[in-house]
Amino acid sequence: MRRVGHANVKVEGKVVGEIEAGLLIYLGVDQKDDQPDLDWLIQKILKLRIFEDRDGKMNLSISEDHGILLISQFTLLGNLKKGSRPSFNRAAKPTKGKALYDCFYAKLNAQFQGSVARGIFGADMQIEARDDGPVTLWIDSQDRNY
Repeated sequence: MRRVGHANVKVEGKVVGEIEAGLLIYLGVDQKDDQPDLDWLIQKILKLRIFEDRDGKMNLSISEDHGILLISQFTLLGNLKKGSRPSFNRAAKPTKGKALYDCFYAKLNAQFQGSVARGIFGADMQIEARDDGPVTLWIDSQDRNY
């Protein structure tokens, strides 16, 4: 997840999702993920205090003045333990991945007061982003201890 000043996603040269200031979320669905993981992740994201207050401190969570751009990205689950070619055996199969991606989008859209845009699951996407900070965080629903 990245805090951005602007981000968009294109498919076949056409913008399919775009936000101004807010969060660019890359969602990789693990084969072990299920509905409670989505709920936990959404609450974690919406409560994160990574936006600056008047004193320039990261004290504020995302607000309705921000946007969220959601991108599916199974390569986040790539494992380089053996050799140089990534293994994606942790990633959910496409059917489950798409179902949970669509569910995550619907739940996020229902719970967040700002705009939520997204890419197209499984498409070849080109993402443009202007980082703000930069602030980049990794959140893993299968490893909640960090």
